[in-house]
Order: sequence, then C-alpha cells, then structure tokens
Amino acid sequence: MAKRPQLTGRAAILAVVVCAIAMSLAYPVREYVAQRRQIAQLEAQQSRALDRLQRLEERRRQLEDPEYVKRLAKERLHYCEPGAKCYVVLDQNSGTSTARAGDEQPAKPAWYVTLWQSVQAADQGRGAVQAAR
Repeated sequence: MAKRPQLTGRAAILAVVVCAIAMSLAYPVREYVAQRRQIAQLEAQQSRALDRLQRLEERRRQLEDPEYVKRLAKERLHYCEPGAKCYVVLDQNSGTSTARAGDEQPAKPAWYVTLWQSVQAADQGRGAVQAAR
C-alpha cells in the first residue's frame, strides 16, 4: 500500500486561501477597532464640552440676576449702596502666623515703603540697596 503524502495539493491551496482571507481581514478589523476607539474618545470629549456648556450657562444666568451681582459686589468688592452705612471689621489675629516667637522672621516692609526709600535714595545719590539697610 502506497503511503499518502501528508500535504496534498488541495490542502496546500486551502491553506493559502485561508491565510489570504485572514490577511485581507486583518487590516479592516484593525481599522474598525481604531475607529471605535476614536468614536469613544470623541463621545467623551463631547460629554465634557456639554458639561462645561451647562456650567457656563448656569454662570451666565447667575450673572444676569441683579440681586446676585449686588451680593457679589458687596462680598468681593466691599461695595456699599448709596445712603447706607457700611463697616469693615479688621481682625487683629488675621495677620498672625503660627510660627514660634524664636522663629520669627523680620517683617518685610510694604511695597510702598520700599518704593519711597528707593526714591529717597535716588534723590540723595545713594544706591537702593544702601537705602534698604
């Protein structure tokens, strides 16, 4: 009895056809997956943009309300309506630091003090560094 070969011509052709089909489907499948990923990213971006739009719309509605604008001006700008008595309470403890007494740094002068010292130093012909000392 003659032994049949392991790989016949038909089997080889079938293997080549299956490989060709697999190779021809690999690129479209890869593109499909990439497009699905891009769609998901765009949907997430659109969702973030819609959320931001809703926040901006809410902020616009707030700013169109005259009572909100008045309250905001009073809180942030210390606005006082004409004819009203307004007071600003300065807290003495607001400027204290939590550092220990031995660790205290010398207080830095205010900007206008430094500016005035530099003007005086320029008037006297000295450098600004000398005036600060």
